[in-house]
Amino acid sequence: MTGSKRIIHTTEAPSPIGPYSQAVAAGDFIFLSGQIAIDPKTSKMIEGNASEQTRQIMENLKAVLAAANSDFGHVAKATIFVTDMGDFHAVNEVYKTYFDASTSPARAVLQVAALPAGANVEIEMVAQK
Repeated sequence: MTGSKRIIHTTEAPSPIGPYSQAVAAGDFIFLSGQIAIDPKTSKMIEGNASEQTRQIMENLKAVLAAANSDFGHVAKATIFVTDMGDFHAVNEVYKTYFDASTSPARAVLQVAALPAGANVEIEMVAQK
């Protein structure tokens, strides 16, 4: 990896709720921190089911990618965390609308015991510049 890292920040996505950055560009990659369904306008978790949370998360990630001069077509890997694997189908139905079949990234979905702020879904990504 050459060059230094660059912190990515946008007001179009929620500010971090801890000591981390929305994303970091390093070398040829952009590492996006996990996003939960926080509305960047209110800084509060949206109310809603896994589908509604996933839509907000994807919009947050879209904003961070845009701030890094990238988009979903450049995402190489996504990791999705859910508190209930029963939400897999609902999350998938929303998630897939953000990707073209020819550019879908590698992905993992993991069930976890809990997520920050009572979220049901969290998604992190790695993209190419």
